[in-house]
Amino acid sequence: MLLAGLLGWTVTDRMQADSDRLLHWQMYYFESIPNQDMPLAILRRLEGERMHVSYFGLFSADGARIAGDIQSLPRALKLDESGHTLRDQLTVRGEHSPKVVRAAGVRRPDGTILVIARDWTSLLHVRAVAIKALVTGGVLFLVLSIATGVLLSVRQMRRVRDIRRVTQRIAEGDLNQRLPIGGRDELDMLSHLVNHMLDDIERLMTEVKDACDGIAHDLRTPLSHIRMLLGNLALHSKGKQETRHLIEEACYETDRLLDRFRAMLRISEIESLKRRSGFASVDLGSLVAELDDLYGPLAEDRGIRWTVNVLPTDTVHGDRALLFEAFGNLLDNAIKFTPQGGQVHIALSQASQGPKLVISDTGPGIPEWEREAVLTRFYRADKSRHIPGSGLGLSIVTAVMHIHDFMLRVGPHEAPASTGTSMTVECWPHALD
Repeated sequence: MLLAGLLGWTVTDRMQADSDRLLHWQMYYFESIPNQDMPLAILRRLEGERMHVSYFGLFSADGARIAGDIQSLPRALKLDESGHTLRDQLTVRGEHSPKVVRAAGVRRPDGTILVIARDWTSLLHVRAVAIKALVTGGVLFLVLSIATGVLLSVRQMRRVRDIRRVTQRIAEGDLNQRLPIGGRDELDMLSHLVNHMLDDIERLMTEVKDACDGIAHDLRTPLSHIRMLLGNLALHSKGKQETRHLIEEACYETDRLLDRFRAMLRISEIESLKRRSGFASVDLGSLVAELDDLYGPLAEDRGIRWTVNVLPTDTVHGDRALLFEAFGNLLDNAIKFTPQGGQVHIALSQASQGPKLVISDTGPGIPEWEREAVLTRFYRADKSRHIPGSGLGLSIVTAVMHIHDFMLRVGPHEAPASTGTSMTVECWPHALD
């Protein structure tokens, strides 16, 4: 568009300059002719016009035509010897009047008015054809450039899609994946750097995981021996009551350590599941029914109201044993943190994306600023530090949800006036877009 505008402006400016120069020299020529010879000079000039692109007119002081092929004096023309563009204002004898002319007029010393005009119609036509050709060629060039760019970018876009798919799997926890490399361009340089970084990250994480697993395995055996010795000592102890009490306290703390090590090893085992070979269709309704049979009596023994509301839902693709363990941990926490006389409610329903399980309790609740922290390892909320536990139950649930691409949301109790916590499990994939 800028090029077409520049071309139009340049051509018009050049046409105007050439026409004004020609009009100036013609005016200069007629100034040297005596007044009485002007009609004859104009006639001879018209006879010499082969292409008839110039027009002449001599008029009296009141505008009456004296000589020339211009029939009437243009009213809009200024008599200053300068060129002016006129549109549909020039009437020519014996032929169609030109649409656009460049004209100049002057009042002679005897009072007569000389008008000279030059036809611009053909020149404007040439300009229009040039601009049209330029615009048409520019549009075709633009279309071809876009098409060529699209064709050249297909391969790159395919590589970007491959990189996006691999990075999505890496973000989901599969550190064995590596970015594809197919050439020697900038994408490949970036892929090499990222793959090198992933190698180091995987190596470091493996070393840390192996170290943690080794510590847990190595310490679990002597702790088990200590627990057994303390149990035997407490069973056969005939000493003072204080000594027996200290032995029982030691047994209790040892049991807590063993529970933590078992939970850590279980999390490591769950997170090490690289494949989903054990996945199958799982009916969450029957799964919740089994959990109800298992945990319902425990809640009733503690004086907790236990309600279950199960609606028909779609099946999900997952590991039934892992889901049973994760949901069981959520129910165990709900019963553990709900005081006597409280309520635990289980609701399974079908959302637009898939099944949704909500486990609500009327316990002390979790403040909003702690709802993300409780999902990390060993974290204990301030309101629940007095309740026995390892702080790893929700970490196991999080690991199971991560394998299934499900989402665990921690929120307040659904009833506005109630205290407590609501654990919502959205049983549909939440992979990165």
